[in-house]
Amino acid sequence: MDNRYPIGQFDCPNEEKEKDIQMWIKEISTLPSRLSVLTASLDELKLTKTYRENSWNVRQLIHHIVDSHLNGYMRMKSALTEENPVVKTYEESEWAKLTDYEMPVKVSLQLLESLHERWTYLLENLTATQLQRTYQYPDGGKMRIEQNIALYAWHGNHHFVHIQQALNN
Repeated sequence: MDNRYPIGQFDCPNEEKEKDIQMWIKEISTLPSRLSVLTASLDELKLTKTYRENSWNVRQLIHHIVDSHLNGYMRMKSALTEENPVVKTYEESEWAKLTDYEMPVKVSLQLLESLHERWTYLLENLTATQLQRTYQYPDGGKMRIEQNIALYAWHGNHHFVHIQQALNN
């Protein structure tokens, strides 16, 4: 197993089914509570554990999940309110070097809980037409909102398993 991609690399679906979309929304909605349970009793030493050599540590992973999901939420809102907007990318590895990544993880877990509560509400109320709306990356790649839902469900699960691996090392 490749511990960089413990659940496999993201495979962008082309034909989403309603049951898949509902499953992905459920995964997004439960991520904050799953992370809170997983990290509830972590001390400083455990927060510095990594899942492989030269990888982000548990603290960085938690802060990264929030940064990424904030960006995902904003991309989705842009796609819902603009016609195929070009979304901004960001330098994840550079963000991980900023001082806010030294903060207690509870700050990010609280933000993630609020963000996902709001995001889930939005997702559960999207119409079939809204699910088809798109945004575009600067390199020209296009993504539908329904694919965005799959991506962020995968992303949360991907890093959740990284945190599990780090804690088991």
